This record gives sequence, C-alpha cells and structure tokens, in this order.
Amino acid sequence: MNPITLVLAEDHHIVRQGFKALLDAEKDFRLVGEASDGLEAVRLVELQRPDVLLLDLMIPRLHGLEVTRQVRQNHSATRVVILSMHADEPYVMEALRNGAAGYVLKDSTAADLVRAVRQVMAGHRYLSPALADLAIVGYVRKPGEVVADAYNTLTNRERMVLQLAAEGHTSQEIAKQLFISPRTAETHRANLMRKLSIKSQTELVRFAIRKAIIPP
Repeated sequence: MNPITLVLAEDHHIVRQGFKALLDAEKDFRLVGEASDGLEAVRLVELQRPDVLLLDLMIPRLHGLEVTRQVRQNHSATRVVILSMHADEPYVMEALRNGAAGYVLKDSTAADLVRAVRQVMAGHRYLSPALADLAIVGYVRKPGEVVADAYNTLTNRERMVLQLAAEGHTSQEIAKQLFISPRTAETHRANLMRKLSIKSQTELVRFAIRKAIIPP
C-alpha cells in the first residue's frame, strides 16, 4: 500500500514542528515537503505532486485562499486541507469555494487532523465538528447557482498585490516582496482597484476582510 504523501505549509516554525510530529506518528503518512510561505507551498506542490497539502490559511506572501485556488486549478489530484484558527463562517465558506477539501481548526485534536487527511483521501469533505453544520448549510444553500464575482477577474499577480496592499504595505514594499518594480506594483494596484470598483484604501481593506483575505 502506497503511503499518503503530504506537503505542510505553515509559517510558524514551532507550530510546523508540532504538526510534523503528528504526521510522522502515522506510519502510512509521508511528509515530502515543508513551506513557510504561500509561494513556496505552490512551488512544492508543483515539484512533489503530494496527495494532500496541509495549508495555513493566513500564510504570508500568498494567502491560503489563493494557494488553494491555484493548486486546485493546476494540480487537481492534490487535496487541500486548510489549517486555521478562524472559525467564522466567511473563512470556511471562502475556503470551500476556492476548492478546499477540508478545514481544520488549530485547536483541534491530533486525531482530528489525521481524520481529516484520511477523509479527504477517501473523497469526502472534512470540517472540524464545530464548523460542519453551519458551513455545509451555507455552502449548499443554493446549489448550482453561479454568482458573478469581480475577484475572479483578477490575475494571480493582482491577487498577491491585493493581499499585500490590504495588509498595509507600500508599493515599494510590495515591489520588493514580489521582485517587481514599484511602478509595476502601482499598475497592478490600480488595475485591481478598477476591476473591483474600489476607490480607497479603506474600501480595499474592507473588501479583503469580507473575502477572508485578511483578519478583521
């Protein structure tokens, strides 16, 4: 029987080591990569093609929701399980909409995390018990309904800039993090604000909170 391969993406080293110890205790689990930011998580999934990506929702550089979307779009065989301290419905709903197969609260037990991996590998969705009823009801409230979302018109780079701008970074700081020029960062910011019909930094922050890109 082949082991279940996993990539673990968590920016806090101590927390990541704790998760790693839990995974190593399962004989049929094999950790094939660790990432401390979202861009590295995407790169590792591309390189390793794991069965499961365990992903911190608020991971830096590329938000967990965007990592999830890219992984599901480009590597559909990899199941994504979100690890989060946020139990609010908007976070869970956005994770599901972006393709997450599981959502595990960080105060869950070790058994919950292992159960989540096994459930998604069996083709099921897993949500921490405290979330399950509310989230599933919301998710299936209007099955088949397609809602136009301007966020879906943004490019991958514009989504990165949106997250960093909402976190309060200047164009110079964004440029440095994304290895682009400040002028290019400004252009991306202007384009995303136009697409989202956002007129100010305050509106941008509110939008990011509403989309669960940054915490309230």
